[in-house]
Amino acid sequence: MAKVSAVERNLKRQLLVIKYADKRAELKAIARNTELPVEERFAAQIKLSELPRNSAPTRVRNRCQVTGRPRGYYRKMKMSRIALRELGSQGLLPGLVKSSW
Repeated sequence: MAKVSAVERNLKRQLLVIKYADKRAELKAIARNTELPVEERFAAQIKLSELPRNSAPTRVRNRCQVTGRPRGYYRKMKMSRIALRELGSQGLLPGLVKSSW
């Protein structure tokens, strides 16, 4: 199991990303629009940099839903390779068959 504080910190980041997603998208659109004056684009860039750092989507770490492990993450299953193997061996994941030879 991962540290509870690390999992909670990541959850807080996910909530901030959702909260500021619309505002961040608007400011990015203004900053990238080359038809607007330079001053207006620069002001949008300044406002974008004033948003909380943890509201950026790249700050969120993919973590296993079962154990909280940050590495070996399968996006499709939303879990780590270890949890996937254990649940697959127990037959708890439909459609997953563990091979052995």
